[in-house]
Amino acid sequence: MNPYLVLDHQTSQSFELADYRRCVSDLYARVRTASPVEGWLQWRTGRDLLFADHPQTPIEPDDRAAFRGLDYYPYDPAYRVEAALEPIERWSGSITHSADGGTPFLGVGRVRLDLPGGQVSLDVYWLDTYGGGLFLPFQDGTAGETTYRGGRYLLDTAKGADLGSVEDRLILDFNFAYHPSCSHSWRWSCPLAPSNNQTSVRIEAGERRARS
Repeated sequence: MNPYLVLDHQTSQSFELADYRRCVSDLYARVRTASPVEGWLQWRTGRDLLFADHPQTPIEPDDRAAFRGLDYYPYDPAYRVEAALEPIERWSGSITHSADGGTPFLGVGRVRLDLPGGQVSLDVYWLDTYGGGLFLPFQDGTAGETTYRGGRYLLDTAKGADLGSVEDRLILDFNFAYHPSCSHSWRWSCPLAPSNNQTSVRIEAGERRARS
């Protein structure tokens, strides 16, 4: 065997992570061509396969044999909205991680949403590193109860998590809200929902913690 073809551990991890993100991007591409409910079912199935089998799954090694799929609220079409991105005065900062460090972002806009539980205002961020990407984390009234205390993600275009847009409006479907990897394993350090994206409104849609 050619020794130059043997990947070291760090390089192998990078290839695996790149493949994981490619799989996520491909999954969302399929979802965007389907009806909302059919796309949601495809998304659930695709995520379960990645979590069960992919080398970059956030599920801990000792827990993988018992993994039977992620848990979700039932699909509710009332949580799917098309929202205009309102301009705001741009600001820069760093979003705190679940562990050490932070991620630099620019605040680029705001969405105001009428959801079943009440009105919600959320800021949309731009990843302020090479390549960039829109990012929308949030923490709602279910945090610490039926969802992860650090919040969930709705939009992360840098990783392909994007339902698209209609003209100048973002498609935001909270049925596709998902937990960051750090909610499944301490090995991951993820950006948490900042204070201006925290709301007491209960958003009972998307991924939730498995019932005991």
